Amino acid sequence: MTLSLSKTMPKNADVLVLGLATINDGDPALVGLVGDLDKAIQKTYGRPLADLVSTMGARASQGEVSFLPGVDGSRLAVVGLGDADVTPSGVREALGTALRKVVALPDVKGLHVAVSLELSDPELIQAAAEGAALGAYRFQKLTATPEPAPVAQITIVAPLTDAAQKDAVATAEATVAAVNLTRDWVNTPPNLLYPEVFADQAKAAVKDAKISVEILDEKALERGGYGGILAVGGGSAHAPRLVRLSYAPRGATQHLALVGKGITFDSGGLDIKPAGQMAGMKFDMSGAATVISAIRAIAALGLKVKVTVYAAMAENLPSGTAYRSGDVLTMFDGQTVENYNTDAEGRLVMADAIARAGQDKPDLIVDVATLTGACMVALGLRIGGLITNGEDTSELLLDAAETANEDFWELPLTDHIRGELKSSVADMKSGAGHRFGGALAAGAFLERFVPDGVAWAHLDIAGPADNPNEAYGYTPKGGTGVGVRTLVSLASLLQD
Repeated sequence: MTLSLSKTMPKNADVLVLGLATINDGDPALVGLVGDLDKAIQKTYGRPLADLVSTMGARASQGEVSFLPGVDGSRLAVVGLGDADVTPSGVREALGTALRKVVALPDVKGLHVAVSLELSDPELIQAAAEGAALGAYRFQKLTATPEPAPVAQITIVAPLTDAAQKDAVATAEATVAAVNLTRDWVNTPPNLLYPEVFADQAKAAVKDAKISVEILDEKALERGGYGGILAVGGGSAHAPRLVRLSYAPRGATQHLALVGKGITFDSGGLDIKPAGQMAGMKFDMSGAATVISAIRAIAALGLKVKVTVYAAMAENLPSGTAYRSGDVLTMFDGQTVENYNTDAEGRLVMADAIARAGQDKPDLIVDVATLTGACMVALGLRIGGLITNGEDTSELLLDAAETANEDFWELPLTDHIRGELKSSVADMKSGAGHRFGGALAAGAFLERFVPDGVAWAHLDIAGPADNPNEAYGYTPKGGTGVGVRTLVSLASLLQD
């Protein structure tokens, strides 16, 4: 899918998306009616477009979508924007809904969609491009006769097409490609995406970027002393991997390390999950997919910040070689951990990767993981958890998330929670041993592997990484790609 910007309506557009907003205390008004479109509509149907919109019952309520006949075989889609004083989040959500409706039309393939909302502000143009392109996403079914993508091109029609507006569309295009790559990986069945394959695909995803790649296989992991990753992956026939990606542009003054959890399938190990809880565990690699895709977008945009990614990949299965509850593991940095539950595997692979990232002496480490069901219980399915080791870091991450229109809620770390990780046989336990405050205990555990003096943030995306319910706005059913846009926004803030 390509994104472009134009002052005029493309003559070959298959679908034209216009807006309907409320003005003058609730009166609906068409937004984006440009050029000779109204004349063509009136010539074809004998009535102006505004009359057709009224007759068809189109409403200005946020996200309401109505389809009308166009000219020369094209279709018109009118989406409600709510108040005419639109916001980036409102535009993103409205156009996401509109494009989802377009994609759901019968027999659509390779469409060229034009979006005209009379937007000039670069922030709004970026939001429009992102919302439309994210809403047009559809996971390619695994079939002998694959179907072409429903939407091939999206053109944003705007009265201004200066450098700022063009940069906004370019940013949207790179970001959307990264989000949709994450969605594709999250939606891929676990028999087709195990650690070795995932690592190879990560390498292929950045082959055309200025990103160096290092992949540690099980032998390299053993030589390096990655006790957490090896333990978690030890029960599977598919050996674990640690992928290191590095982007180091000239002129960068900040170094951002991103660490992602890549459990390609989580059965729970010997502490096996109930069948109903196991079915969706292919999405437990969302954190790794997020950080890999994010560095690709950051490099594509040429952001002046050094970024190093560590994606810890393993498959957590029960077998005669699986690790056990009660095992004591020696981690990458030499600390020992008494494992309390084999279904709390994510924090173990993340601990190794965070400790390794610390050796690169970054200014900030951000880890991303579908880490705890407890975070889902606390915050639901649409809000991620945020834990940091400093107020400035919290503000930075929340600012980045707000710009990206992604929802995160800060959770606390207290000395009481930290104290619950005490062990009588090792340096620490991997959990508190009870179900209360599980997301906090996991955060406290990860904190132990962050080097002193390094800023750190933990994003628990267990809730919003996968949408098991019906699609909404620009969010599809299945993998959502949450976190990618926040990380790209964070990198942009760090370069300023």
